[in-house]
Amino acid sequence: MHLIAVTINHHTAPVELRETLHLSSEEIAVFVKKAKGNLFKEGLIISTCNRTEVYGIPVDPKIDYHEIQKFLINEKSVLNINADNFRNYLSTTAVKHLFSVITGIDSLLIGDNQIYHQVKDSFQLAEELNFTGYLTKKLFDAAIKTGKRAITETEISEGAVTVSYAAVQLIEKIFSSLNKKSALVIGAGETGEIAAKHLKERGIGKLSITNRTVERAEKIAEKLNAHILPFETFKNSVHEYDIILSATSSPGFILTKDDIKAAMKRRNFSPTILMDIAIPRDIDPKAGDIDSVFYHDIDSLNIIVGQNLNKRRDEIPKVEKIIDEEVANFFSWYNSLEVAPTIKSLREHFENIRAEEVEKNINRFSDDDKEKLEIITKRIVNKLLHQPTVELKKMSEQGQNSDEAAAKISILKGIFGINNTEKEG
Repeated sequence: MHLIAVTINHHTAPVELRETLHLSSEEIAVFVKKAKGNLFKEGLIISTCNRTEVYGIPVDPKIDYHEIQKFLINEKSVLNINADNFRNYLSTTAVKHLFSVITGIDSLLIGDNQIYHQVKDSFQLAEELNFTGYLTKKLFDAAIKTGKRAITETEISEGAVTVSYAAVQLIEKIFSSLNKKSALVIGAGETGEIAAKHLKERGIGKLSITNRTVERAEKIAEKLNAHILPFETFKNSVHEYDIILSATSSPGFILTKDDIKAAMKRRNFSPTILMDIAIPRDIDPKAGDIDSVFYHDIDSLNIIVGQNLNKRRDEIPKVEKIIDEEVANFFSWYNSLEVAPTIKSLREHFENIRAEEVEKNINRFSDDDKEKLEIITKRIVNKLLHQPTVELKKMSEQGQNSDEAAAKISILKGIFGINNTEKEG
């Protein structure tokens, strides 16, 4: 299976580079429209606060990850990025990487259970854009199964393990007590809602929410007994809050350095935390230069990440074992697409040769021996094909590396002159 995956993530690039290649749902739709039929037959795009990843079955085997990187860079008009900021995977390693992502062991926060839902949403979007196909749908099923097994069979996601949770933990390290503090959450998406929930659970004194779509903000505010600020005028009230936590999908800064400077003057420079967990970032990082401003973005969570990793380090091998099992299961299914037709073609090929030779020489035998000739020659063919058949089935059942399996099948077909069989999808 010629599956290619290209990723830029928190392992390979800082937040300022990751945000330049972040794709909104609308941008993914444009990307797919241009890529489908030109680069890929089918595929999947995942873009979160910590990664942008492109998976696809190329329309031409000659297409490699360099072309995909170039396509992505050109789409976003990015200049300050190079090959070292990407990681690339092919076939088995691509599948294994996807399974590592959905189980949370490749996340900034080890065991992040939010990524499971984000990958599901990415598949759903790919389906809505008609970007999925037979193979990617099967891959989705296998990925979901792997993610569920990691959650239920290990403690990799034990407790709250999301970026939002880590952000609130970091806030608590700066303000030891939150019951006399006020917080404004900008953005009422999943990340913002989780952050607001954690702030409420930590006893925040006053909680307000603002969002472009007021209905969404109202829904969260009702659940958490929070106040609502109109998005159009919320900047006028920034000075009233000790904590500003922003998590929108805005393409540019919502709060500039000047906005924060003006708010700090009105606060008499009373300490303020700016927690920007959006990608692209919502708050100008230069605001961190202002006196009494504690600015943090998503890369500031490394302290929490270290603690998180220590707690879950013992669970990683358990998850990796599940991943290996499910990768083998997936390729067992995939190889069977080629193995079964190959076995059939091989037997038909030998049977045709046997029948042709018997037909040529049948008149040399008496009527009594003709039946024996059929039996004997069929037995010879069966014995000759027994071991190749066993090895082919074993290769399929063991979920052998698809490239290795394809190479063996190709050699076998070449030796016996068997025509290639097209896989479904």
